[in-house]
Amino acid sequence: MCEFCTKHGEGKKWYLQMKNYAEELLHEELSAAQKGIVGATTRFEWNNCFWETFVIPAIGSVSKTQKVSKDVPSSTELPEVQPSEDELVAHRKVEHFGQVLPIEDVERVIDMIDSITRMPCGCRFITTGKTDKRYCFGLGMDKWNILGKFPDAASSLEVLDKEEAKRIFRQYDEEGLIHSIWTGVTPYVVGMCNCDRDCGAYKGYIEKRGAPHFFRAEYICQIDLDLCTGCKSCMSQCQFGAQFYSSALAKVYIDLTRCFGCGVCRVKCPNNAITLLPRQESPEAVNIWLRDKVK
Repeated sequence: MCEFCTKHGEGKKWYLQMKNYAEELLHEELSAAQKGIVGATTRFEWNNCFWETFVIPAIGSVSKTQKVSKDVPSSTELPEVQPSEDELVAHRKVEHFGQVLPIEDVERVIDMIDSITRMPCGCRFITTGKTDKRYCFGLGMDKWNILGKFPDAASSLEVLDKEEAKRIFRQYDEEGLIHSIWTGVTPYVVGMCNCDRDCGAYKGYIEKRGAPHFFRAEYICQIDLDLCTGCKSCMSQCQFGAQFYSSALAKVYIDLTRCFGCGVCRVKCPNNAITLLPRQESPEAVNIWLRDKVK
């Protein structure tokens, strides 16, 4: 299990624990150490600031005269001395960190929560300049009074029922988007996203080989070589470079040390040759959460 499961899930999947979605957690006062990292006194304060500075700009329908707070979380300000990668990741784990989820766990999360709101993606606005690209899903946003505070944003926010949310995530699964779940000051769960190279977290971590933004999934993918026909359809889905083809054997192989366990490769396999295996059952991958090798 990843370290969040140990620290915030009592040895179980942290994102399936209702306590990490609780309104009490949202409003409780942060510790001195947390305040120093996130620049806010409560998770509610941080999440409102994140909304104003990251999500609102991505809503094309909001008036350009909409007043947006100039206060931003302290970790977004560049310090005079740049932190080491270990320090940067440690701060991210406190403030805003994610984990890859396969579609099965996405649907378990959806079944747990009271409300889900589809909203524009700040990353896509930053990386592509496009507004109102709705790849992000806020969880329990009714607790934030977002619609009351930002009425101009209402037309860009879709409050979904559980089945509609699942349908959209399955569509993204077929498109090869990676599902991920995120904290808004750990361990409070703030939302789920669908990532590719236009996602800032993916781009910085995977494409540019920078400091990690998210854990790998609690799973890995494995191929049944007896069922694999070597059609390579799955390879077009893998965004982590974990799949390799053997021309001599006409088979696809998965490097378990590179697999993030997102599972999106499965949907393209015509023979159901790819399945998920709990990461803890793989000696090669059991302790690999952030880099290809354990430090």
